[in-house]
Amino acid sequence: MELENEVVVVITDANVIINLFHIGQLSLFGSLKPYSFRIPSEVLAEILEPAQYAAVSASIEAGHIEEISVDDIAALSLFAELRDVMGRGEAACLALATTRGFHIASDEKKRFRRRAIELVSESRILRTEQLLVEAIRRNQITVEDADGYKAILTANNYALPFASFADIL
Repeated sequence: MELENEVVVVITDANVIINLFHIGQLSLFGSLKPYSFRIPSEVLAEILEPAQYAAVSASIEAGHIEEISVDDIAALSLFAELRDVMGRGEAACLALATTRGFHIASDEKKRFRRRAIELVSESRILRTEQLLVEAIRRNQITVEDADGYKAILTANNYALPFASFADIL
């Protein structure tokens, strides 16, 4: 059970950031309390599309999401180990979440997801659709909004395995 004032830090991977960019909802990073979102520098470097990079930079400047670095010995050591089997951004997310006890927002599957479950547990992994469900529960968006976003996400190669957000609430 979470304490009312507890902050849950979430390390955010590029795929979730890009999904929220596509649906025009990067501002959710600043409004989904008790979550406080962080983007590793390595993930920011993976965002190569200029409009996406500009929008993420604006979210950082607005305080919706905070840039973070892999900068302590334990995280750097795990980052180096993980770099042998996954990309820099994914490795940075997992190293930070593991060594600092943070959650992860990522839609990655396969090797990353298996390793994340092993290192941080499935209960600390958030996917794009879970963030949208949280926004619905907090009355920040409607089910109809979320279903519209689902269509946009599907058009951008992120298919969700349900017909409507109403089905998973």
